Amino acid sequence: MSLSRCPIFTRVANFCRRVLKRDEEAPEEVETESLMTVIPRESHNISRKDISENALKVLYRLNKAGYEAYLVGGGVRDLLLGKKPKDFDVTTNATPEQMRKLFRNCRLVGRRFRLAHVMFGPEVIEVATFRGHHQMEEAEEEDRNSSQRAQSGMLLRDNIFGSIEDDAQRRDLTINSLYYSVADFTVRDYVGGLQDLQQGVIRMIGDPETRYREDPVRMLRVVRFAAKLEMSIAAETAEPIPRLATLLHDIPPARLFEESLKLLQAGYGYRTYQMMREYQLFQPLFPTLTRGFTEHSDSSMERMLAQVLKNTDTRIQNDMRVNPAFLFAAMFWYPQLESAEQIAQESGLTYYDAFALAMNETLDEACRALAIPKRITTLIRDIWQLQLRMSRRHGKRAWKLMEHPKFRAAYDLLALRADVENNPELQRLSQWWGEFQAAAPTQQKNMLNTLGDDPAPRRKPRRPRRRPAAPRNNSAP
Repeated sequence: MSLSRCPIFTRVANFCRRVLKRDEEAPEEVETESLMTVIPRESHNISRKDISENALKVLYRLNKAGYEAYLVGGGVRDLLLGKKPKDFDVTTNATPEQMRKLFRNCRLVGRRFRLAHVMFGPEVIEVATFRGHHQMEEAEEEDRNSSQRAQSGMLLRDNIFGSIEDDAQRRDLTINSLYYSVADFTVRDYVGGLQDLQQGVIRMIGDPETRYREDPVRMLRVVRFAAKLEMSIAAETAEPIPRLATLLHDIPPARLFEESLKLLQAGYGYRTYQMMREYQLFQPLFPTLTRGFTEHSDSSMERMLAQVLKNTDTRIQNDMRVNPAFLFAAMFWYPQLESAEQIAQESGLTYYDAFALAMNETLDEACRALAIPKRITTLIRDIWQLQLRMSRRHGKRAWKLMEHPKFRAAYDLLALRADVENNPELQRLSQWWGEFQAAAPTQQKNMLNTLGDDPAPRRKPRRPRRRPAAPRNNSAP
């Protein structure tokens, strides 16, 4: 066996190459450190009383064990903005395996990004090890468990560890790269995030196109935070997004489904939807809907999209529950309806059968992009099918319909359709159901008895098929 093919020789050579590379880049590391800004306690508004008690426990235990540990990300950003953080993330120089030994209530998750989840009942504190920089020549076979990159530039695995300075550069947005220390109560800023936060600017760290290629979901995050925080997007951060939007087709549909909920069901969905259309990010997630867009955004489908997203935002802001099944049922209603009418005309099927077939086709296409779970598509089908039954109210049908678990969602969709289409017949039907739900039983009976003035459409009776006449037997007996 030749020396160049010896595994031990290869590993030693690679190690020497990395050491030499690190020595060459030492001046750059010194320069990065000189850019760090430390904001003392008296110059910022973060107080420990606003931080989760469990997050503080994690920080203190890591510090006590001799590790660096900082609160980082959206929690620090929201505290500086005077908002209540949704959750708290911690970063440290302890490796995932070291954290597992330190916390009994810890479990390691993720393969692409190895993280530790420290469990405190329903609250989970996410702890990540400082990320390091990637080097292209480190893609040898033995390093693939730590880092792996696709030909498109997307990171398939990212378990390279580094220093806090490296970690700051590896984060996506400057406003999410601020570190709070419980050791001295300071905030550390390595990338100008505090200034961007004060000026209301969303800015990508590093070269935006490279970062988007590493993880295309970063484009959705840029738009989401701009909509959520009502900030502007830096020009150099915004410019590549329309060009690279198609990279989202490379993201697993299950991940895109989770992102779609963050985008549209977080209390600022309508603003997010507008920005997604502006930056051409809506099409990769919702190709069925994008085909129906018009120049002036005045189609029934577009009016429905705007109204259901505004209603969802209002419910979230009022601490009311929202259901993704209803949101998707409203969003995809008109494409499904158009498909049903087309199938009925072209195939000769009954409208009910064409409607069922259109439901399958519409949801199949939606799931290819978003991987909507079956538990949600089942509810969407219920809400859609109930639309066909809402006009049939005679006898006991109205009471039976109200017993259906998704009746209320179906009624809400009916009311939305009436408003969007400005259809007098739908408006009368929606008003009737609204009054019927609120009425006492005796009043409900009277309402049903007076339905004769507005009878439900009846199906034409089918003529019985003629049986072919039996052939005559002309033979003599």
